Amino acid sequence: MPTSGNPIDVVLDYHARTKHHLHRFAASSGYLDWDTQPNPFRSFEGAERIELPLSAERLASARYSDLYDPGRVAALPLHSDSIGALLELALGLSAWKEYEQTRWALRCNPSSGNLHPTEGYVVVPTIPGLDAGVYHYLSRDHCLERRRIVEGTNLEPLLTGSFLVGLSSIHWREAWKYGERAFRYCQHDIGHAIAAVRYAAAALGWTARIIDTSDSAIADILGLSRKESFSGIAAPDHEHPDTLLLVGPAGGAPVDIEVLRNLLSGGTWTGRANSLSPDHVPWHAIDVVAEATWRTEGAQLSDSLEFAALPTESSEPSLLSAVKIIRQRRSAVALDDSTSISAKTFYGMLARLMPQTSVPPWDVLSWPPYLHCGIFVHRVAGLEPGLYVLIRNTDGHGKLKDALSPDFRFERPAGCPEHLLFFKLVAGDFRQQAQVISCRQKIAGAGAFSLGMIADFEGSIRERGAWWYRRLFWEAGVLGQVLYLEAEAAGIRGTGIGCYFDDAFHSLLGLRDNQFQSLYHFTAGGPLEDTRLRTLPAYDRPV
Repeated sequence: MPTSGNPIDVVLDYHARTKHHLHRFAASSGYLDWDTQPNPFRSFEGAERIELPLSAERLASARYSDLYDPGRVAALPLHSDSIGALLELALGLSAWKEYEQTRWALRCNPSSGNLHPTEGYVVVPTIPGLDAGVYHYLSRDHCLERRRIVEGTNLEPLLTGSFLVGLSSIHWREAWKYGERAFRYCQHDIGHAIAAVRYAAAALGWTARIIDTSDSAIADILGLSRKESFSGIAAPDHEHPDTLLLVGPAGGAPVDIEVLRNLLSGGTWTGRANSLSPDHVPWHAIDVVAEATWRTEGAQLSDSLEFAALPTESSEPSLLSAVKIIRQRRSAVALDDSTSISAKTFYGMLARLMPQTSVPPWDVLSWPPYLHCGIFVHRVAGLEPGLYVLIRNTDGHGKLKDALSPDFRFERPAGCPEHLLFFKLVAGDFRQQAQVISCRQKIAGAGAFSLGMIADFEGSIRERGAWWYRRLFWEAGVLGQVLYLEAEAAGIRGTGIGCYFDDAFHSLLGLRDNQFQSLYHFTAGGPLEDTRLRTLPAYDRPV
């Protein structure tokens, strides 16, 4: 893989080399070295720890369907309790699983292989119960570790009625299992975490949106660029800055990131990061693409984000609470090959994938949709089985249609809501094809439907820059999080699928070049539970 030259070419080369093929997988170790399995929990030794209350159940009473209705949920004031509730619902543990002598945690934000490369931070002004500063969130203990002490000044003038949530990635946690392809999965997970934060904010009556800034600024603000904090640990255990989100009761006024960055750059930082593995396998391709996709100071977004309103009757309102839906979300390990859903439920789920102005989670993103969905319909009552496509913006209609096979019919199904650009390409039983394309995993053909997320790819990267590659995967992760929660609300279960044969899916669709590329797959249906596993509470302390 090239180590220099045009970053865009580096990105396109990385994407090509990390494709899975029918007779060859992307490079990985080929086995799991349990002796070097990374610790799933980052902590900072020597940092002051602030235990957060388990307050989500008490504070967030909204129904899940209320989250999609702007203004319906009354905004809670900023307090250590409400910030604790947000972190609990966005990045906290949802349960522990146990089999014989093995125990592992599940979290509200899903992760490829449950490996959790994503780390979370908050930057807060002085609020009731919490002093101003930069804090790392330790999900295992539902506590904050105070990394930056702010003395003699408050952050309130910069963070008026709001605070920041920061997200970073430890690529080694995914590479330990998935090798070179792991960089893709880390970006999926950031997208899931972004959506998880937005949903948690909505449950508290708050807004959240990505701040458009450089990776260097993020690293400085979160303390990731401070060598003393990561001294003594191997480079693969370091964190890569990803994004900052502005969160609060009214979203807050715009933040002068450079002023905040300068304020936090000096002063006292505390805590030293823990080592995650006794040894590491180097994955040069990941280091190279991470460098190529580094967001520089000059890169900017300038998008118009006004979308047409969708009819409210497009989805059936859920009577379940938002907290319950968020906490019960799981990745299905097997589907029953028999459960079907109604066309009304299916169309309601598709409607949630369409961006709307000021409606979660899409208002968290600072760009319009670049991903569409190629959908295998297996068991949707009132809808003929076959291969379909959902186009998520009007600009992409003709462009994607022209790129797909000319043999496709592009017919709108009878009964399809007018506001959905949803078309049947070809009728038929595609369960076997879906299974084969998803690395021959039965789960892709055993549900009510499965899909692949098709990105407007090479052209958008060349237009935006190499850093845009990561954002495309983030959008895929947001789509995945919507599907996870919608599946739970519909009484079924979903799972994200990162293992699929890229070009086999492209070939089925008639895609012939890099204009469009599939970035993530998903399936949903009736779950089969593994009765050998015990489910234990997320935290061993009273609420």
